[in-house]
Amino acid sequence: MSEDASHAVCRKPVWTLPLFCALFLLVVTTPAHAQNSLGAPGCGPDDQHFDVKTSKSQHPETKESPDQAVIYFLQDDREFQSIPKPVVRVGIDGSWIAATHGTSYLVTTVDPGEHHLCASWQTNVTIGSPKQSGALHFTAEPGQSYFFSARDLWFRDAGAVPMKFEPIDRDQGKLLISQFAFATSKPKT
Repeated sequence: MSEDASHAVCRKPVWTLPLFCALFLLVVTTPAHAQNSLGAPGCGPDDQHFDVKTSKSQHPETKESPDQAVIYFLQDDREFQSIPKPVVRVGIDGSWIAATHGTSYLVTTVDPGEHHLCASWQTNVTIGSPKQSGALHFTAEPGQSYFFSARDLWFRDAGAVPMKFEPIDRDQGKLLISQFAFATSKPKT
């Protein structure tokens, strides 16, 4: 083997150092909101928590906006046979925006386009119970209203059943929010 050939075998490729540096910078500089333990693009960081208040007597006046879409998130705990009821955080595009508690709902607006949504129990409800979560995406159109339900199920005999997070029919959504409490929340400090 010639001297040039033996050096070629022992040399590291030129691109390994720049690739390593690029990967290191990607990990170090990735925003915290993009790093969540749930792995879904709609969820926020797992350590963010909310204080929630609900009211059956105060419901917001919501008007459809010609420039934005109105989003209703409903937490349906009517079949949840345990106490305490979970606090459910609601995430849009990688950030938690608010939370609900018990059988309640919240409303927000988003710009038109594709959005990633997430619903996740803030904490375990009982010792040993797994945190439940769900994720989905949708495309918002200006001037439209969308309803999404996080149905929490806990049966005395079976324990936790995975949260059912899904879009629901607009008419069904309007019926349910007339029966549910309105939730307001603020981040815990």
